[in-house]
Amino acid sequence: MGIKTVAIHSDVDTNAVHVKMADEAVCVGPAPTSKSYLNMDAIMEVIRKTRAQAVHPGYGFLSENKEFARRLASEGVTFIGPDTHAIQAMGDKIESKLLAKNAKVNTIPGFDGVVKDADEAVRIAREIGYPVMIKASAGGGGKGMRIAWDDEETREGFRFSSQEAASSFGDDRLLIEKFIDNPRHIEIQVLADKHGNALWLNERECSIQRRNQKVVEEAPSTFLDPETRRAMGEQAVALAKAVKYSSAGTVEFLVDSSKNFYFLEMNTRLQVEHPVTECITGLDLVQEMIRVAKGYPLRHKQADIPINGWAVECRVYAEDPYKSFGLPSIGKLSQYQEPLHVPSVRVDSGIQQGSDISIYYDPMISKLITYGSNRAEALKRMEEALDNYVIRGVAHNISLLREVIVHPRFVQGDISTKFLPEVYPDGFKGHKLTDLERRQLLATAASLYVAEQLRSQRFLGTPRIPIAKSKRSSWELSVHLGDGIYPVAVSKHGSSFSVEVDGMKLNVTSEWNLASPLLSVTIDGTQRTIQRISRNASGETSIQFLGTVVSVSAAEAPSPLHQFLKHFSNPCGVWGVSVLVMWQLALIGSKTIFSIMRLLGSPSSCRGNKLLFCF
Repeated sequence: MGIKTVAIHSDVDTNAVHVKMADEAVCVGPAPTSKSYLNMDAIMEVIRKTRAQAVHPGYGFLSENKEFARRLASEGVTFIGPDTHAIQAMGDKIESKLLAKNAKVNTIPGFDGVVKDADEAVRIAREIGYPVMIKASAGGGGKGMRIAWDDEETREGFRFSSQEAASSFGDDRLLIEKFIDNPRHIEIQVLADKHGNALWLNERECSIQRRNQKVVEEAPSTFLDPETRRAMGEQAVALAKAVKYSSAGTVEFLVDSSKNFYFLEMNTRLQVEHPVTECITGLDLVQEMIRVAKGYPLRHKQADIPINGWAVECRVYAEDPYKSFGLPSIGKLSQYQEPLHVPSVRVDSGIQQGSDISIYYDPMISKLITYGSNRAEALKRMEEALDNYVIRGVAHNISLLREVIVHPRFVQGDISTKFLPEVYPDGFKGHKLTDLERRQLLATAASLYVAEQLRSQRFLGTPRIPIAKSKRSSWELSVHLGDGIYPVAVSKHGSSFSVEVDGMKLNVTSEWNLASPLLSVTIDGTQRTIQRISRNASGETSIQFLGTVVSVSAAEAPSPLHQFLKHFSNPCGVWGVSVLVMWQLALIGSKTIFSIMRLLGSPSSCRGNKLLFCF
């Protein structure tokens, strides 16, 4: 848009991507958020110093802080978002629910006032009927929320929620409402200007969550029919107009299995998942926010808002998905490569190779978005994008994301906010290989081993002494995967390998560029992108296959003669050496070998023959 930008940053974010992209950058304090990104005095000083005319608050920190918006207005600086009245009204869950009721928006049955103490909480819960949701009035991000199924859980939930609300938001007020069991979380994007115009830009399906935080989002939803979509959109616009809203905002709803929908809350900012809406409507929401803040009227009418195709977003986190569906991981991104070569892929990120994932901020690495003409196409591209995403140095949740998008329930659209705990009741364990996938992995690992062996025999330049080229074209291997050891036969035909596993032959082809972190392999016509993560001194290799990292090792299988001689060996050191020497002398002839064995005598006499084999 030709607007010069100023980036603010903490001292640990000096080399951050947004700092490099901006025209100017100013440090606002040390790493802790209270001393930098939430430090209003420091930020206001930067605004004065740089003579900034407007501030876009993003979707965290001060983006829904009415005091910050008020201070900007007092300095004559434009806040790219709604005015302070709308932020305050929608930021308070109790006030926003009352406003929603007055605007004829469907609301969840519950108590509209502030709950005073645990005894009152129990009385209200009994009146509403269990289960109930106890939540912080000023809350967000899943904090200060508890579900109670009986009186005891209500008392306990009241205590914990008020404590968490006070520590997280400085406000311990709580409300209680009916808990909608097994709902979907569907939200409506709204866009309004300062001239009384407001639009609904269709919905986003956000039901895949862990700890009340979204993991996978898509637009549109598989669940809504046109009538329900229109009703939700019209109620969202009615609420926006009721508070004289101007800017982009999101009205969140819970939707039950009968397509009854209930107002949850309104986010008075840009949402993390806004790209999926941009993909299906063609609107740039950030640009529209800037235009609205400048005072321009909306350029579109409701009839102009389309649903073109399908978009899916995965939140890529530096988290270990095997621990409670994601515990944060910190460290330096030693290798980082976004899958931008995959068609119709968008990556919104603020990091690059060498960036640090610190303890101070949210561990999100990026938002990975794919677009297709239909849902199946968008999901297939997401699968490909996740396989081609290279992240090294920190744990990440790509294995979980990939499992979610290929799960039959998700593919069929059979989802709710309980999807993860229902599908993985014992926690996430990674991808479980089918027999076909196991054979594909074994064939790939065996081919990779042979390709490495062949590469090690190639030399650049002219050697000082002639080196005989290997004419070998077949290998008998043992491949160790999990608790099993599998015999695998490999034969080379040009750049392809014919691999026999479990009595079945598979054809494996690849360019075998072993220097690349990504390896595209075709197995009997099926293309797979694998990543070789690491290889230790013992030959054990970590391979990312179908999103999950597995350990596999391959080695040449011992010859039948070696197996036979090994049968006669024992832990006595010299006899073991004797056997190995005899194996090497096998070419001399069987008579010679038998003579040596007679000379050595039985294994029990090995100590007397020690000198004979001290070469």
